[in-house]
Amino acid sequence: MTARAQLAIRATSLAGGAILAACAVLATGAPASAASAAASPSSPAATGPGGVQAKAAAIANAATGRVLWSRDLNTERPMGSITKVMTALVVIQAGDLDRRITVPSAVIAYVDRYDASSAGLRPGDTLTASQLLYALILPSGADAAYTLAAAYGPGIGAFVAKMNATARALGLTRTHFSNFDGLPYPTEYSTYSTAANLITLGLAAMKSAVFRSVAGRRTYRISAGSGHHAYVWQSTNPLLGVYQGAIGIKTGFTKAAGHCLLFAATRDGRTFIGVSLDSPGVGTTVNGADATRMLNWAFSLPGR
Repeated sequence: MTARAQLAIRATSLAGGAILAACAVLATGAPASAASAAASPSSPAATGPGGVQAKAAAIANAATGRVLWSRDLNTERPMGSITKVMTALVVIQAGDLDRRITVPSAVIAYVDRYDASSAGLRPGDTLTASQLLYALILPSGADAAYTLAAAYGPGIGAFVAKMNATARALGLTRTHFSNFDGLPYPTEYSTYSTAANLITLGLAAMKSAVFRSVAGRRTYRISAGSGHHAYVWQSTNPLLGVYQGAIGIKTGFTKAAGHCLLFAATRDGRTFIGVSLDSPGVGTTVNGADATRMLNWAFSLPGR
């Protein structure tokens, strides 16, 4: 095994332990969505990261869930395809990830209707739920989201109801899902959350080893086989492979949401999780500038 591979495995293990600890804290009612900066006004940490342009943002210690800095922590905003983190979580919690699911023909019209991001799934192909999770998270495939929702609802409406039920169970009191992928329908603001709620959602998702494995991959390949074509999916996460220690999580974009990123990184035994909502950017490719600023600041803080 190469040294780089060993470091990657160590980072994943450390992050997993931190996330599990944070989720245990959340379960006991610790303030993972504590308001604003956690540091005292006189400390260097109180100044927060410089240059963050997102309209709402937060970064937390993943081991404790404690928010270290935030902006508009509890303001409800659309978050685009970060919605798919909940889609994945509902599927993972349901289990049976080896079940084989046939891609419905309706995905083509659905993607075309909303000009949605796509994993390029071929109707009639049969893939496992596990494979479809990679299609969901890496290229942010609305076609994969549709396929999983239809299978695990069963039916779209039932699946969205499960998403909202899971949100309530996690205490996401300022989150609502109107669909399974974050697309702007029936309105641009029908699906929404807050920076605080999304950090809680991210912690819950990263508690799952399955989700961590998916969200941390830059590329996933499937060779052509019985019942399906070959696929290659690339992650839309701008931090993976670029920012040292990045381990996930998910991008999001709509015109109303702007550039959004739920992110996590681990270094030297410390893991931070954060979110930026409505960062400035050109086009639909989400940039990681605000996330980088927040992470650099967090890792510069003293302590473990």
